[in-house]
This record gives sequence, C-alpha cells and structure tokens, in this order.
Amino acid sequence: MTIDHVFFTSRKLAESLEGNPYMAVISITDPTTPEARLDPLFRHVLRLSFFDAVPADEFQPPLPGQFDRATARRIDDFVRELQAAPFAMSVMVHCEYGVSRSAAVALFVEAVSGAPLEAREFTYEANPWVLATLNALYPELNIEPPTPDAAHERRKLLRA
Repeated sequence: MTIDHVFFTSRKLAESLEGNPYMAVISITDPTTPEARLDPLFRHVLRLSFFDAVPADEFQPPLPGQFDRATARRIDDFVRELQAAPFAMSVMVHCEYGVSRSAAVALFVEAVSGAPLEAREFTYEANPWVLATLNALYPELNIEPPTPDAAHERRKLLRA
C-alpha cells in the first residue's frame, strides 16, 4: 500500500496549503471556474472539471460538464499510479466546497487503496452519481457513505 492517508476538503483550504511532494491532489472544479491555485510543491496533481450534479435519468446521454465514465477512469488510473509509487503518499481531494464531489472521490480512493479516510463520517453527503459511477469500476467494493448520524456522534464527542 503506497497511499497511506486520504483527505477531502474545500478549494479554499486546498489553495491555502503549503505544497508537499508526498501529498497528491485530486483537484475538482466547476467547468465555469478557473483551475485551483495550488502550491507548485504539490507534484502529483490530477485536475478535473465537472458539475456537482446528479442526472435525472441514468439512461440519458451525459450532458456537457457532467461526471462520466471517462472521468472515473482518469481517477482510477491516477490512483493506480500513486499505488505503484515506491514511496508512501497521502491523497487530498478537493472540490469547491469540500462536501459532495470530493467526498465521493475520497470514499473511492479509500476503498481502492485501503488507506484510512480522515473524517470519513462527514462524507454522508457524497454525490451519489459520482460515487455510483466510480463504484461501477469495482462493483465488488460496494462503497457506502456513512449516515448523517455518524457525523453527529463525532461532534458530540468533540464537545465532551
């Protein structure tokens, strides 16, 4: 196992971080916004652009800017490359707000790599279309986001 930790966050936080050559980044932006301004010390970066949307009908052809199988394969290829690296690396996934798209991709990276996902209990709002499309690459993984109750429990523990 080369990937040793998985994180997900917002674009704002990702752009504020000091780069680290041992942290790969999956950078997700909207098609209508510019690329995230990431520190150049992040040497392993996959830049993607798709909307945080769920199609009304899974059988309709993909709309422009919608997450699709080709994008899912790009993520899978990137994760495989990281897994083959000769040194340990963490993966940070960001999207605009760090809630839906980044959570779905982080759940996938966790499942494929076996690396722990920090704050996993907060991935309950993972985009179901992104997650289902990624999960279709490895149906045996059965990637499930946690329920909102898990996040509430963690918040209670932090206050105690």
